[in-house]
Amino acid sequence: MGGAMLSGWLAQGLDAGRVGVIEPHPSPEISALVTRGIRLNPSPKQLGGVATLVVALKPQSFRDAGAMLKSFTGASTLVVSIMAGATIASIEQVCGGSVVRAMPNTPAAIGRGITVAVAARNVDASQRAVADALLRATGSVEWVDDEILMDAVTAVSGSGPAYIFLLAEELARAGVEAGLPAELATKLARETVAGSGELLHRSDAPSATLRQNVTSPGGTTAAALAVLMGPDGMQSLLTRAVAAATKRSKELAK
Repeated sequence: MGGAMLSGWLAQGLDAGRVGVIEPHPSPEISALVTRGIRLNPSPKQLGGVATLVVALKPQSFRDAGAMLKSFTGASTLVVSIMAGATIASIEQVCGGSVVRAMPNTPAAIGRGITVAVAARNVDASQRAVADALLRATGSVEWVDDEILMDAVTAVSGSGPAYIFLLAEELARAGVEAGLPAELATKLARETVAGSGELLHRSDAPSATLRQNVTSPGGTTAAALAVLMGPDGMQSLLTRAVAAATKRSKELAK
């Protein structure tokens, strides 16, 4: 996710010479950015004063990296975290600085992500504007005032792309069960999910209206929806799934 965001910033004109990336095991994609001018694994002395520190770590490894992160953070540093579950208080304790906690999602890699952010009380208007610009480079941004909402945000939009990919996976599998060749079933499922998502993106109509537009009374879609919208159908499954992800996000904060 951090690499996707960095690629977006560079594509929008960020001066690569102003960027340092701390990554003990850089991917080939990150290493290749050195040719564009970024500094890979510089020391705090080499970087000098850091205006903005973006923390894109797995939350389980955050505290282990704390001493290293703190060495790059000054009193006026804006710290933007995209870690699931890590609270503003824990980030302040480990890193210091002025913290913005954000939750993007993987469509950020193609500029179609959505990020929800919440700012600590000591984040001033100019820092919030910087954070907004950085996050907006990968898609749309929504701000909330209550940090407690971030666990549910993580469960809905942060983890949500995986639910959609699973839908495409299972739709293809069901197509094979119904007799379609695997390659055709996969293509039909992928294109249907992608096309429907784009239609939803472009339309002002509620998703329920778009669903109803496809559904003729007594037709094939109605027969399928009777299963999907039944007592043990999609509503129940997604409610339980989002609840499980929300609970796990809260556990990661401990």
